[in-house]
Amino acid sequence: MHNKLFDLRLPLDGELDLTYRCNNKCRHCWVCLHPGDPEGKRELSFDEIRRIVDEARALGTRNWSISGGEPMLRPDFSEIFDYITSKSITYALNTNGTLITPEIARQLRRKGTKMVALYGATKETYDHITRNPGGFEQLMQGVAYMKEAGANFMVQLIPMRDNWHEWEKMQELATSLSKQIRFGAAWLYLSSSQDPRINAEIIRQRLDPSDVLKLDQPDFSFEAPDLHQCGQHKGDGRLFADCISGRRDFHIDPYGGMTFCSLLKEPSMRFDLRKGSVREGWEEFIPALGERKFEGEELREHMEQCGSCDLRQECRWCAVYGWLEHGRFSAPVEYLCKVARESQRIKEEWKANNLRYYRIAGITIRLESELPITDSTFDKKFAFFRVDGPGDDTITIHHYFDMPDLTGQDLGKEVYHESPWAIYQQNSSWIYLTITPDDRIADRVVTFNAAHTLCRIYNSSSQEQFWYQGNFGSLSLFATDQIIIARLLADRQGCYLHSAGAIINGAGVLFVGHSDAGKSTTTNFLIEAGAKGEMEVEILCDDRNIVRRMEDGWNVYGSWSHGDVPVVSSSGAPFRAICFIEQSLENTITPFADRREIIHRLLTRVIRPFVTVDWWEKTLDLLELMSGEVPCYIMRFDKSGKITEEIRKLVEEHCQTETSKSL
Repeated sequence: MHNKLFDLRLPLDGELDLTYRCNNKCRHCWVCLHPGDPEGKRELSFDEIRRIVDEARALGTRNWSISGGEPMLRPDFSEIFDYITSKSITYALNTNGTLITPEIARQLRRKGTKMVALYGATKETYDHITRNPGGFEQLMQGVAYMKEAGANFMVQLIPMRDNWHEWEKMQELATSLSKQIRFGAAWLYLSSSQDPRINAEIIRQRLDPSDVLKLDQPDFSFEAPDLHQCGQHKGDGRLFADCISGRRDFHIDPYGGMTFCSLLKEPSMRFDLRKGSVREGWEEFIPALGERKFEGEELREHMEQCGSCDLRQECRWCAVYGWLEHGRFSAPVEYLCKVARESQRIKEEWKANNLRYYRIAGITIRLESELPITDSTFDKKFAFFRVDGPGDDTITIHHYFDMPDLTGQDLGKEVYHESPWAIYQQNSSWIYLTITPDDRIADRVVTFNAAHTLCRIYNSSSQEQFWYQGNFGSLSLFATDQIIIARLLADRQGCYLHSAGAIINGAGVLFVGHSDAGKSTTTNFLIEAGAKGEMEVEILCDDRNIVRRMEDGWNVYGSWSHGDVPVVSSSGAPFRAICFIEQSLENTITPFADRREIIHRLLTRVIRPFVTVDWWEKTLDLLELMSGEVPCYIMRFDKSGKITEEIRKLVEEHCQTETSKSL
């Protein structure tokens, strides 16, 4: 059932900067004021903050982010923190950690997200960046107080040029302090004060574009553009319409200025909460900002620059960044242009080295890997199924080579457990684990979405050496890809049949039988007949073929799961006949009309994934339709190869029948 709550524009999340003053004077900071700066006198009082929090709560706000500057610089921080968190379901706090006292640490035991910034792995680097002698020791003392109080926290690593040389050591230090770490913004925007001295230092601290993209990699998984990217204006020129229409949050600066974005410092675009209510700001002022358009010189500049740039989908630019950089919403940010060009280069390189497309039975498999894919990674047979790009029906398989830690994780309901697989259903997703006979997780964890169209395969790091050895017989690295594809086919009126398949004079024919029934023998007979020119033959596969019921009728397709005859094809053709094969002393093909027996025989030859009730129901319905709509025969044959003449006659009869129908 559709949840109408998501159709409502509700201010669910509030962001509040308590102060822009800070005891640090970081080289990269864009809002920092000295602890004794006169602007401190303009900051909201505790009573004003309480009123704002109460008004926001009445509108639906249940979550708050508290930040600065350094919020603990305010002497009334404890009272403010206590009040806000008592009115919240959850909260997030950003701090540099240097002003934490034992009393504050005990307050921070309250459940929520606490992020402590880390600017260097050593005292020298940290104090150099913060320009606060002794700051590193103060941070370590604050962290010690939090640990002693049992207040969980996250370490946020802030990257910039002057600490990049010890970035790995920063990660090591962070993981020694907390189990939770995250990376801060990979690039730096300029100061809201537009002070040239401050901006010069920020620019000096910006990382090279290649380093930015090591931290903030391009999205390789989805090629479709994000039509609701924050900062992209509408086709009618509105700058912030998408930003505002999709938001459920708002920002309030230390002086009561309310708007939709924490980076938006242009005075006319902030609502004064000292002169109005949160409701007025949310329901009237912010929506009106969504109507702001590029006009005149702004419009010309934008359309000549970012608005017409081929790299727009690669770029992190938005109008607010333009204003911070140059004081104009339409201004391009050359640094981001460089990042965008580097992003495009990396994407093109990644597409060439880490992405392949394969098509089977009308389904395109987008195969991605953290490790490079070469022409020798997979068996040569896959070359017949490779295509240049996505199709109308595309699924994604992504290979990782690092196993997730599942210790203590709730995997959901177990639905299958028999070595080598254990399968769990968790809400709308599936988790497949390879297991040993004694129930230990082996070398692979696999997750699927509900429709099995997005597959993430986490291989153990030990599998890397095998990847480079190559020549895999499946794209998934499972024993067979049928585990995935058979599941997909059930939702597309299709299935695998244990069969030899061929396109004979344009007609698709399957020769269905058990192992050793003669499928490979029949395939070799057909290859020989085709070589002699007795009929046109294209072998699909000698062991596994796919049938699908399409809008225009039944089709048969080849697969890469061959048996003794290593000949495969990705081709498809109208499905004209099923021949149940039996070795004999004669060579005959006779009609077979017992539908119950046909269904029974097909059931024993259908290739199954991990069976679920829905898969069975869909497949049973499909086989019942197949038994009545595709002509079926019993084919008896000896080792002479004379059966090919009977096959030719069968196909000719069908061609004549189809011609008569069309007339």
